[in-house]
Amino acid sequence: MSEDELTEFDEELDSARRLLDDDSNTAFYVGVVRDGETVETTFAQTADDPQQEGLQTLSLLATHVRIVANQAGVDPSVVAGDAATLAGQVEELSPEELAAIGQEDEEAGDGE
Repeated sequence: MSEDELTEFDEELDSARRLLDDDSNTAFYVGVVRDGETVETTFAQTADDPQQEGLQTLSLLATHVRIVANQAGVDPSVVAGDAATLAGQVEELSPEELAAIGQEDEEAGDGE
């Protein structure tokens, strides 16, 4: 980046930070661009009721599944299936069991 581009970027970044500090915001949309290509996008919005909140959560999940699928070059149903399988496995483990697995992984790595 040239110095002019860096200055412009810094100004836009400062502006975005000021906007995010505003407590009256009800929604925002963020995109990450690397080498001219959109890497990831996401949004958030306040909800008026639990049903709307749930739909927004599902929409956000669907967006992430699509992005991961695009980056991996696979069908979104593959990513969704893998995520559902992983979620089922994670739900079956207590936090203590997850911590124990992490500890086992660390100890196995130390022995190599």
